[in-house]
Amino acid sequence: MKKKWIIILGIVIIVIFGLGVKFYMDEEKLNKEMRKVVYSEESKQVFEVRLKAVDAKAFTEKGIIQSYKIDQKSIKKNPMGGINVTLIINGNSELYIKYTMNNFNGELSGGASVTSGNLDKLLMD
Repeated sequence: MKKKWIIILGIVIIVIFGLGVKFYMDEEKLNKEMRKVVYSEESKQVFEVRLKAVDAKAFTEKGIIQSYKIDQKSIKKNPMGGINVTLIINGNSELYIKYTMNNFNGELSGGASVTSGNLDKLLMD
């Protein structure tokens, strides 16, 4: 009887371990796909259009927004759909815009956005 329970326990442990590895691998695959989308040329175009909408003179000498960098740690799946991503503006972590990237009908677009208070102040001046 004791031997039977040990065998059953061993099988349960192996199944749980196997499921854990599978979920981890699926999550890694999803993270790779999201990074691929966020770093794509199409995303770059979406980011630049959205940044120019916030700062009409963006990427020029007179603009507040001179450059942006994608915060790789911020790339996450949005529970409502899409991908959450944060853009660090001008290399200053206190100046950022958070976007939700969406794919509607095969076209990538920037959804909701949140601008940091510090960047808002600069843009309002």
